Order: sequence, then structure tokens, then C-alpha cells
Amino acid sequence: MDLEAAYNNRARVPDHPAVMQRWRETADAARVAHPPTEIAYGPGEREVMDLFSAGDDAPVVVFLHGGYWQALDKGWFSGLAPALLAHGVSLAVPSYDLAPAVRLGTILKQVRAAVDLVRDRNGGRRPVVLGHSAGGHMAACMLSEARASAAIAISGVFDLAPLIPTSLNVALRLDAAEAAALSPIHWPVPDGSTPGGTILDCLVGADESSEFRRQSKMMAELWGSKGVDTRYDALAGLNHFTVLDPLFEANSAMVTRIVGLARGDARSASPAC
Repeated sequence: MDLEAAYNNRARVPDHPAVMQRWRETADAARVAHPPTEIAYGPGEREVMDLFSAGDDAPVVVFLHGGYWQALDKGWFSGLAPALLAHGVSLAVPSYDLAPAVRLGTILKQVRAAVDLVRDRNGGRRPVVLGHSAGGHMAACMLSEARASAAIAISGVFDLAPLIPTSLNVALRLDAAEAAALSPIHWPVPDGSTPGGTILDCLVGADESSEFRRQSKMMAELWGSKGVDTRYDALAGLNHFTVLDPLFEANSAMVTRIVGLARGDARSASPAC
């Protein structure tokens, strides 16, 4: 297995700059149509989040962005807000510090603080946490720690060990012990005594590498075998970047699923696709 090729998504998808340009354009348009409130969740320059509010009592979804913990910020993903706002669901998008300036454990601490602040501002109700790529990893971590009411992990990396021999680890600086400690595949499953906190959707593009498909399927099967309500789906025709496309469509099955989970109506929420 060529792990470098399997995890280098930008090399695998030559037209990724065009997809990311669409992210930026939709983000700019969304910020004009729905100006967010910027909220600090910590003292650092990047410890801030954008809140796109659907109202004081609206359920909240937290989106954790990808970039292998070493790229991007909240401003790229404002375009996800209109589809959720159309259903009366708020969206919070935090930035966080990036590797190599900080280690992955520090990033996880920041994400915890952001998610906890959203919960505290929302009357103690835990948010649904949605994440892509590195954000998918962190969404599963938030569910394991009972910080999320449900998690949707899109193209997540749940076992960090395969990243160690790749060029991605130049910035991450993971060794075997740290990779194991920070991999949610090894973490406790969500506590079944916490109502609504045992739902994990693992989604991945069917056109992604076999490693990304394996990671999501493995995570869903492992946690599912331990009592978590898991779903695995490889979405036809989508790669590591276009896998986010359904999130921009208010009536997509993926958005319908997220809205149902945010409202606490998991039984009526449609499948991811």
C-alpha cells in the first residue's frame, strides 16, 4: 500500500483548486446574505468561531473543517450556513491553531473549548458536530467525550497511524504512541446512558482512496459492534472535495439527515443518502 498516494488528496484530485474556489465563492456570498457573529472561545487569534444564527432557541450544528490540521480556517466554509438556516438550524464554524505551530493534542483542546461554548450558549444542549477530513476525526472525538449529541464524520481519519510514514507527518510530528492516543478508533464508545449521544454517521466519497473508504467503514463497524448507532455510506461519484457538495443544497438527503439530528428527531431523519 502506497500510503503517501492514498492520503494525499490534493494530488489525487487534480481539479481540487476549482472545488475549493467554489467553497470560497459560496462562503463570501453567504457572509453577505447572512452576516455571522464572531465569537471568541479562547485567547488566541485563531480561537474564534463564526455563528450563523437561526434564532435564540434554534438547534446548533458545529462544523469542524479539514486541512489535515495544518490548513484552512472558518472563512472557507460559511457557504454551508444557508442550507441549514433554511431549516431553522444555526451553524457555528470555529477556526483553530494549525500544525506545525501547535501539536494535534492542542488543536483537540481548542475544539473542545469551542464545542463546549456552543453548548453553554445553547442552554446546555449539546450540538450536533459535523466534520470533514481532519474535522471528521475531531467530530468522532467530540462524540466519544459526550460533547456532541450526534456526529457526522465525512471522510474522517480515525486511525492516525497510517499518516506517520507520509509527508503529512512533517508538520504533525506524530509518533506511534501519540498517534494511538489521539485516534478515536481506540477511544471509548459514547456512553449509552447519554440520551441521543450515540449516533455516528461515517460518510465518504465513493471515488476516494481505498484507505479513506476503509477508515470510515472500519470506524462504523467497530463502534456499531459496541452499541453505537452507526451508518456507513460511500457516496457515489464524489471525491474527497466534492463530498461536501450535498451540504450546500437545502433539500439534499445529507442536510435533511443533519437537520433531523439537530432537532433531536433521529428516527425521522432521512438516511445520509
